[in-house]
Amino acid sequence: MNNWNLKDKKALVTGGSKGIGKAVVAELVALGAEVLFTGRNETDLFNTEQEFKQQGGRVTAISGDVADAAAQNRIVEWIAQHWGKLDILINNAGINIRKASHEYSVDEYNKVIGINMLAPFELCRLLFSLLQKGNKAAVVNIASVAGSYDVGTGAPYGMAKAGMIQMGRNLASEWAAYGIRVNTVSPWFTYTPLTKGLLSNPEKLDKIISRTPLRRIAEDNEVAAAVAFLVMDKASYITGQNLAVDGGITASLL
Repeated sequence: MNNWNLKDKKALVTGGSKGIGKAVVAELVALGAEVLFTGRNETDLFNTEQEFKQQGGRVTAISGDVADAAAQNRIVEWIAQHWGKLDILINNAGINIRKASHEYSVDEYNKVIGINMLAPFELCRLLFSLLQKGNKAAVVNIASVAGSYDVGTGAPYGMAKAGMIQMGRNLASEWAAYGIRVNTVSPWFTYTPLTKGLLSNPEKLDKIISRTPLRRIAEDNEVAAAVAFLVMDKASYITGQNLAVDGGITASLL
């Protein structure tokens, strides 16, 4: 059982300063990985970096919007310069703007789709050569149940997450020849800063819980555990899959 770990793996986690991303960073660090994580809020980044370092974690934070080409290049350059390879890529950064489809502006839906789908694809492309040099490299994209079903989160968000799920399938097929595995994790409603506003509404919270077979909202560490397993060498024959971490909702949908 000693090889159930990520010892000395080099990992990138986008959107790693809070929510699911922060939980993923914590899980990877606890399993022995060295982690570079990104975020847009420099204060959150600094505080999270210091928190992990004080606990003995090997982490580095880098600021920037993953949808911005300059930020993408900074990330790639840092990895190339400091590691020369990449073993684990977690595309987690995401946003949402909840409103009716006819109320969106072009800038708003471009932003949602850009950060949730186009940025992960571009990072995958830019980091491909470094993943090739990795040790049994693995990619996990954080999508959502909203990518497979209408769960009231807004059309652009659902569209982007559906695209991310399909991107995982396509890349898994393309990159298998290079020894790179690609999977997707689709959480159901999880306690994070992104869902805080929605889940603070008692009526909506009760509706979600009543429809979820496990009768509760997910914790971010529960999603992180699934991610950690998929990037382990122990999951070496799993690729092209979309794992729903959803309390059973997609099994019932009633």
